[in-house]
Amino acid sequence: MMGIFAIVTTEILPIGLLTSVGASFRISDGTAGLMMTMPGFLAAVSAPTLTVATARVDRRLMLCAFMGLLALANFLAAMAPGYWLVLVSRVMVGITIGGFWSIGAGLAERFVPAESVPRATSVIFSAVPLGSVLGVPVGTLIGNVAGWRTAFLVMGVFTVAVLAAILAVVPALPPQQTTRLSVLRGMLRSVNTRFALLLTFLIVIAHFGTYTYVSPFLQQVTHVSPGMITVFLLVYGAAGIAGNFVGGAVVARRPHLVFATAAAMLAAATLLLPVLGRWDAGAIALLIVWGMAYGAVPVCSQTWFVKSAPEHPEAASVLFTASFQATISIGALVGGVIVDRTSPSTVLELGGVVALLMVAAAWAHLARRHAFPGQE
Repeated sequence: MMGIFAIVTTEILPIGLLTSVGASFRISDGTAGLMMTMPGFLAAVSAPTLTVATARVDRRLMLCAFMGLLALANFLAAMAPGYWLVLVSRVMVGITIGGFWSIGAGLAERFVPAESVPRATSVIFSAVPLGSVLGVPVGTLIGNVAGWRTAFLVMGVFTVAVLAAILAVVPALPPQQTTRLSVLRGMLRSVNTRFALLLTFLIVIAHFGTYTYVSPFLQQVTHVSPGMITVFLLVYGAAGIAGNFVGGAVVARRPHLVFATAAAMLAAATLLLPVLGRWDAGAIALLIVWGMAYGAVPVCSQTWFVKSAPEHPEAASVLFTASFQATISIGALVGGVIVDRTSPSTVLELGGVVALLMVAAAWAHLARRHAFPGQE
């Protein structure tokens, strides 16, 4: 959980620092958004590549190696004299995401009894909203007080501490199954896996195509001061923690309902923000709805992939990570193009429409009565 927290916080830290980094290097918000695009593409490629290439290596050793690479990436960003070197550091972040998350996301079943795996998975994925409720707002606060470089420096130090903790407390984790490309190809023949890819693509592109540019929206439309943006993001993240655990408690029994509800809430929040987000109270209320919705998304997506192929949990995590991260980068890239040509409000409205498409797709899967393995 702490490893994924470090990864998620590093990955989305630029969201709160986007304007500061852009001003530092005299680039637009859309160009600064490449800091979100780069890790996703690299993670999508490295997830299957690294997992297959290191299939016979102790998983604890690989977790440590990826934490070391993440620490180096943060230190490099903190010292970067030019924006191009910041992007190099984001490439390193992407490699870390693809490798660490593919291995770590599916480890719950190796630590707890079978009946506790859904709850343990929720604990692991609580790192995602925790990265929002603690990592991004605190990083934004540090950036406002001491500069954006200091935020990356602090994140690097924290990552080194996580590396030391993994070395101290995590037992040896010899690989139990060898993840091969043939296994991944076989999973893609399953209609449930293909639906998992579709649903993940739609909900993640809807979220990151919009949330990447929430800071410019709050500044330009809601007219929130840079210091108060930290408070708004804290509220969003706190709601995300609640959404993560509520979703994790129910998703194993009602995957369609939880996933579709999360998408519907996200759609409502993003479609209404351009209207009600002009006032502080409206923006905060809708960020709470948005946070609860997205808080449930990672555990829903991971659970759907695992339920589609319960005999290959690590391979399921690989597909989950690759699809999730590729879509993050696509969402941030498309959102950046749109925001530079239109406005943050337009980005939010388009994201809401995509989220509604995800609701329709989830119910289409249910209407066709596709059963998961073991439920036929």
